Amino acid sequence: RPWPPPPRPRVAFSAPVGGSDRAVRSSGIQGINSLSFGNKSWIGTALACDSKAAAQRGHVCRAVQQSSKSKVSVVPLDLESAKEPPLNTYKPKGPYTATIVSVERAVGPNAPGETCHVVIDHGGNVPYWEGQSYGIIPPGENPKKPGNPQNVRLYSIASTRYGDSFDGKTASLCVRRAVYYDPETGKEDPLKNGVCSNFLCNSKPGDKIQMTGPSGKIMLLPESDPNATHIMIATGTGVAPYRGYLRRMFMEDVPNFRFGGLAWLFLGVANSDSLLYDEEFTSYLKQYPDNFRFDKALSREQKNKSGGKMYVQDKIEEYSDEIFKLLDGGAHIYFCGLKGMMPGIQDTLKKVAEQRGESWDQKLSQLKKNKQWHVEVY
Repeated sequence: RPWPPPPRPRVAFSAPVGGSDRAVRSSGIQGINSLSFGNKSWIGTALACDSKAAAQRGHVCRAVQQSSKSKVSVVPLDLESAKEPPLNTYKPKGPYTATIVSVERAVGPNAPGETCHVVIDHGGNVPYWEGQSYGIIPPGENPKKPGNPQNVRLYSIASTRYGDSFDGKTASLCVRRAVYYDPETGKEDPLKNGVCSNFLCNSKPGDKIQMTGPSGKIMLLPESDPNATHIMIATGTGVAPYRGYLRRMFMEDVPNFRFGGLAWLFLGVANSDSLLYDEEFTSYLKQYPDNFRFDKALSREQKNKSGGKMYVQDKIEEYSDEIFKLLDGGAHIYFCGLKGMMPGIQDTLKKVAEQRGESWDQKLSQLKKNKQWHVEVY
């Protein structure tokens, strides 16, 4: 499609959102004009996911606006006033006690493993910016330091600064339950399971958790140019910060940030049931076809051009000419997910650069110098 796209008129409307019930369960209704959140309503919206698909995926179908002319009002807008991102407001020796709002399964029945969407109420006391992380201190004693608390585990925040309830009082995490299977017996060994991920996925509404942060600056969304291009590459739960970016770009009515550029998401997961926030992202494609692109690499369902499994680096290679041209034009590129994703991606980018007669090392150095290169892997 031609780029840049012609300008489109922007219209925003005000819709109060609040209350303690922050999710809407699919009732088989494809479109409705009013959704209830506690004692307030969100007018002029529609359910953006198919009820059958939502039921199969086993998680709450969230309400997102269908019309490209309507966005959701957010409060408090003074969250926009800070010149610098908040950093380490709460530290490991003095963590903040937050409350679990909800824990929902975020993948379908045929996904390998379980990933949960965890909503945390911080009461507006631990503000953050999109792209930052929270630290979670699971309960119990540090096995390596008896008498001391557990070490902090970092999780990328999967919501905007306004949270899923648009009131600045919650944050969301995307958590893959870490389960260990004995290689000899093939059976799960609970003693070796991930302590913090299982604590979070097993949490119930009302449970208290110890939290630190926010931390991190490398994945902050640059907003000085609202018409910039952002290429986002993720494997699995690495999609978390991008959900925050995209909600800020396409769902929320933020007066001082009117996105008119291109957001291009590459997401690598095992299969269709493993896709995270798929209904949400697909709704943006329908609403903003000139501003959002979404490519999926499903390793157990798709084949690459060589007949092997389709990984995210194969998708990058497929669109390499376009990606390199966008980078040459100043695009930002982000990588988030398991650290094992980077060698394959780097090899692909190096191969493509050489095919173009460029030195990848020089290009990478320039991208870093220009602050176009953003990596957060774990």
